[in-house]
Amino acid sequence: LDGTTNFLHGLPHFAVSVALEQFGELTTAVVYDPIRDELFWADKGGGAYVNDRRLRVSARKELGQALVGCGLPVQTWPGREKGFTTQMNAVADHVAGLRRLGTASLDLAWVAAGRQDGFWEYGLKPWDIAAGILLVREAGGRVGRLEGDDDLLAEGTLVAATGGLFPKLTELLQAAG
Repeated sequence: LDGTTNFLHGLPHFAVSVALEQFGELTTAVVYDPIRDELFWADKGGGAYVNDRRLRVSARKELGQALVGCGLPVQTWPGREKGFTTQMNAVADHVAGLRRLGTASLDLAWVAAGRQDGFWEYGLKPWDIAAGILLVREAGGRVGRLEGDDDLLAEGTLVAATGGLFPKLTELLQAAG
């Protein structure tokens, strides 16, 4: 269950997230939102879907028009709050809107669906992001780590966005520290 805190407080924004990794590659992803009865799913090379509808990331290329999601690392990464606040302020100054919804798997699914144009968060666990990574990729988006390495499932800062926004969002986050 992703979005556990939301679930425990009765907030209707949480999901069940499952991914299959074979030989070091994410091959199958499922994120189920029971409140909206939406099943996001993807198979490597087969595209991403919500229920039976094919997903594509949004076509937005300008940060000023983008809706970006983020996660607040209060308990997941103690000591990073100041850096996150600096980044959050920098991003907020350049985008149309900033959201903190509390369920990384759904944030990533929503990037894949074009409902959000980007997302970043610190200190995520593999079980919270593995399915969402494949969803975003199969919907035509980009996913990377702010630290620059390729181990997307390692603890660190995950960034996901449309192809046109990914380099701009990553650069903005890196410049903000």
